[in-house]
Amino acid sequence: MASTSQLRQDLSQRQLSMIALGGVIGAGLFVGSGVVIARTGPASFLTYAICGVLIILVMRMLGEMATANPSTGSFADYATTALGGWAGFSVGWLYWYFWVIVVGFEAVAGGKVLNYWVHAPLWLLSLCLMLLMTATNLFSVSSFGEFEFWFAGIKVAAIVIFLGLGTAFVAGLWPGRHLDLSNMSAHGGFLPKGVGAVFAAVVVVIFSMVGAEVVTIAAAESRDPELAIARATRSVVARIVVFFVGSVLLLVLITPWNSLDPGASPYVAALKHIGLAGADQIMNAVVLTAVLSCLNSGLYTSSRMLFVLAGRHEAPAVLVRLSRRGVPAIAILCSSVVGFLCVLMAWLSPKTVFLFLLNSSGAVILFVYLLIALSQIVLRRRTPPQQLRVKMWLFPVLSILTAAGIVAVLVQMAFDDAARSQLWLSLLSWVVVLAVYAGMPRARRDSVARKQFSD
Repeated sequence: MASTSQLRQDLSQRQLSMIALGGVIGAGLFVGSGVVIARTGPASFLTYAICGVLIILVMRMLGEMATANPSTGSFADYATTALGGWAGFSVGWLYWYFWVIVVGFEAVAGGKVLNYWVHAPLWLLSLCLMLLMTATNLFSVSSFGEFEFWFAGIKVAAIVIFLGLGTAFVAGLWPGRHLDLSNMSAHGGFLPKGVGAVFAAVVVVIFSMVGAEVVTIAAAESRDPELAIARATRSVVARIVVFFVGSVLLLVLITPWNSLDPGASPYVAALKHIGLAGADQIMNAVVLTAVLSCLNSGLYTSSRMLFVLAGRHEAPAVLVRLSRRGVPAIAILCSSVVGFLCVLMAWLSPKTVFLFLLNSSGAVILFVYLLIALSQIVLRRRTPPQQLRVKMWLFPVLSILTAAGIVAVLVQMAFDDAARSQLWLSLLSWVVVLAVYAGMPRARRDSVARKQFSD
């Protein structure tokens, strides 16, 4: 085990570009969009547009801070500098907690997808996926980047092909077809569940877009992090508009919204409606790729956040040690073990412990996004103009509106029967993290704060 704690800058711009491009595309889009369409009707693409605007603004704020000061633990570092040690500690541990639960959840989801072809115990398939992605992350950061490059490439290709086929079908360029937009109003109208349903579904959609920010962490392990972050931040608008809003709009144009099964992928239904043979096999393979991509990114992101927390003396010091290949091996293994424990709970206690873990991390990412927004508002006033390669638009108005938008989503969760438990249990998770911070020796907290401010 190497003693140095300097991560290698082995990620290429090619890998980072594809991580940025495909990072937001996951099973939440390929499968979860069916739930959103069932709740909102043809207007569901408006829900994706609203959430997309929020994610774009958060990414712009994060991009501004990350280009001015690239850091592997960007969220935690910026929150500490702007708001204090409690905020950095909260961001670091909450973000780690969110992603290790995602790792366990995606491993279970991947096992279920594999069950489509391989008849074996779910826990065994999930374990195999965990071992595969853990080995990938342990080998080198470039192997993580290469796997993610191809995973993201398959997801992007699938969406692009669907957009091409769907547009041709709707526009009447398909054999035996003519321009047909009737599905937007023929089955109960454009807003069959009312305007309120468009905003109520925001809670579901926002979590399907999580992952855009991972590139700002990965960029610190590239040779030109400022360039990578600037590119990713500027391209996020096109990615959200095309991949999410565009594809969901095509889904409701191709198939009647009330004919979709919320538990199945609406993309399969749309491709079958178009007449593409073997659509279920193709989309199942794409969903598996999306799950593996998320699992791969989850292990990478959670291990890097543990590495940063250890470097800030807010986690055991052994986690900062690197292997001979330049990766934080112990941090990767610790995150992998927690992920596998989640898989174990999904097998032994799916309705209690596993459900509690999922709910207790559900709103955590919104707390992190809120602290990112508040950090940007504070740090913008402290940063020299020449360091701002990427600037938040219409500062401070849009920054304040972004923070208010995140709070509005949290308030919406409090009034949503399906999401209320996630909000309160996630708040409990934050309270536990703050209690641990308050219990840290005062001298350690002060030294961490002094180190961060001196940096």
